[in-house]
This record gives sequence, structure tokens and C-alpha cells, in this order.
Amino acid sequence: MREGLLPEDIETHRDRWWRREPDRKVEDVNAAEQFTESIGFCSTLTDSRRPGPSLFIAVCGRRDAHLPRNVQKDPESSLTWVLKDEIMSRGKVFYGKLARGRATFLSRRLIPYFHSVWGIPKKSEGSLLSPESRAVLRVMRREWEMGTRDLQDASRITDRARFLRSMDELQRTFKIIPSEVIYKPKFTYIWTLAEGRFPEELAETVDRESALREIARTFLSGAGMTLRGELASVTGLSAPDAGLGNWALVDEGFAVRLAPGVYRLRKLD
Repeated sequence: MREGLLPEDIETHRDRWWRREPDRKVEDVNAAEQFTESIGFCSTLTDSRRPGPSLFIAVCGRRDAHLPRNVQKDPESSLTWVLKDEIMSRGKVFYGKLARGRATFLSRRLIPYFHSVWGIPKKSEGSLLSPESRAVLRVMRREWEMGTRDLQDASRITDRARFLRSMDELQRTFKIIPSEVIYKPKFTYIWTLAEGRFPEELAETVDRESALREIARTFLSGAGMTLRGELASVTGLSAPDAGLGNWALVDEGFAVRLAPGVYRLRKLD
């Protein structure tokens, strides 16, 4: 097998799990939530040029889905955006910008594992969060829910770029999440505390080793095989952490190592 190319049986496995088939494509919010729960985690608007499961690809129902230049006029892109808004407001699955600033959906069962890797405990916020993020978080813990512009004003961060960086940091560390989007009279996100929506999942304690293993397991179950660097690229894990997760699956017999960085789901052999 040439590096970067997948056997056809693996592509077929991904077609089924990632809903890259016309008769299994996602067409409504219930199907979108079911897709997220079954796959564990996925991106929002990535296409076939980037690895991993994606809501947009599942809406298209085909392997070669490409985002058009004008997404506003494309029906598949528009439906994906509408579904994203509906999923966010329903709050049955987690949505936010996680590692590397990617808009990501997480099933509730995966929240403790991702939180174990990227979350920051309250006692460490003073040393690990930026001053701007701490200012935003103080406001959020007082108000619990607030629109973007009001939150910026209340946190007294006048520089827009610094404010947006703090919002990304707080999402990445599982402190805040968008809970609703409003388009009229003016476009804005409504923000809320992540612990308010997912208190049990964020309170669960998981050790880092177990978290890496279960994130790797979730991806490999849907992917069938991981190529060199693929798990790290999809999840935002570092290469060493991705390797630790995959090796743990080999140790327990869940996966087979075919080459450096290449792992295959054992039950597919």
C-alpha cells in the first residue's frame, strides 16, 4: 500500500460509518445528532480534502464532497449550517471550537475524554488561562448566558482580536460554548458555561492515558485504518499522544500495527 492511499475495503468501511453514501446521508437534525453519537466526534464544514468524518460530507452523502467557493448559495453547505445551528440550540451533543480552532461536534460519551486532554481545572485557571480569558470567564460565571458584543463590553476587552482569542481559548479548554445563534436584528452568538449544559460529563474524572486510548479507539472504529499522522490531524492531538493512544489499542488487541504510524482495526483483518 502506497503511503496516503487506503485499500478499497477501508474506503467502503468509511463510507458506511461516515455516511458517505447517498442512501445514508444526513437530511435533518435528528439524523445529524444520531450521526454524531454513532461516530463520536466530527468536524462541521470540512470536505474530502481534509481527513476525518464531517457533518458536511454526511449531508452530501458522497466521498468526493467539496465545499464550493460560494457556500451561501450551495444547498448542501446551507443545510449543514442550518443543522449546526439547530444542534447547538438543542444541546444534546457538544459543539464548539476545540483543538486548533476547529468547529467540532462531540457525543456526550466522548466529552470526558476530550476534556481530560484539553480541559483546565478551576484551580489552574489563574496560571494557564490568559488575563482576557479570565476576565470573560468571571463575567460568564456571574451572568451564565450572554451575547458576544455584550460579553466583550462586560469583560472590558476593547481590542477585538484579543477578545476573540480569549473566546477560542475558553472553548478549547471546555469553559464556554455557543448555545444559540441569533440573526436578527443583528447576527450574534449566545454563549453559556459548558458545565451548565454538560455538568455530569465535565465532572467525570478520566486519566490522560485512558482518554488518549478512547479517542484513538473512537476514530479507528469509524476509520477502519489510520495512516501516518491522521489521528493527530483529525483530533488535534500531538503526534506522541496520538501514538500512545494507538499503541494502547495494539496492546489490548483492538488494533494491528502495519507500519510506523499505520494501524488497522483488527476485526477487519
